[in-house]
Amino acid sequence: MKKRKATARRKTKETAITVHVTLDGSGKSQIHTGIRFLDHMIESFAKHGFFDIELTAVGDLDVDTHHTNEDVGIALGEAFNKALGDKKGIRRFADYRAPLDEALSGTRVTIDVSGRGSCHLHTNAKTKWLDDPAIRARQNSMRYTLADAKHFLESFAYHLGMTLHIDFISGEQPHHVIEATFKSLAKALDFATQIDERSHAVPSTKGKL
Repeated sequence: MKKRKATARRKTKETAITVHVTLDGSGKSQIHTGIRFLDHMIESFAKHGFFDIELTAVGDLDVDTHHTNEDVGIALGEAFNKALGDKKGIRRFADYRAPLDEALSGTRVTIDVSGRGSCHLHTNAKTKWLDDPAIRARQNSMRYTLADAKHFLESFAYHLGMTLHIDFISGEQPHHVIEATFKSLAKALDFATQIDERSHAVPSTKGKL
């Protein structure tokens, strides 16, 4: 099978980003965003999803991380969307949980590569602390917060054309919750983008995604 790959570039007054993606890869990555924790998350995402990703970003980090974080998500989503092409034969749906210490995936990630991009986060009784404004305020001292991760994932999902649901099941450490989310997403997206040998058609009754 011919490897599915694509390049996306995004240049604004605030950032300049280049992304090369191979969906059918081996998990190799070279990531340089200027935001070290985000680099680590995308490296983990590539490793566990068996995606090959080369990504470089130059942004206005002297102002803050917001523009770079958002635009990296946009560019990475656009590259994945291009690499998927017409989406013929893909499995489309997936659901995955990957535990990390006390965080049960921090999340359960459920996706639909539907062509309709959106991101939805859900908490439960054990993870309501994620909704607490006081907790969010204390995280402002972190270099990469749950709010940053949420914004990145929203940008990535929308521009990939993926419906993304993240259910926070358990977790007490924000770092673990974020990292487990990226790992769960990697495994789910790997499965959803694989070709089902039983089908050569677009997985939709509409004939198009």
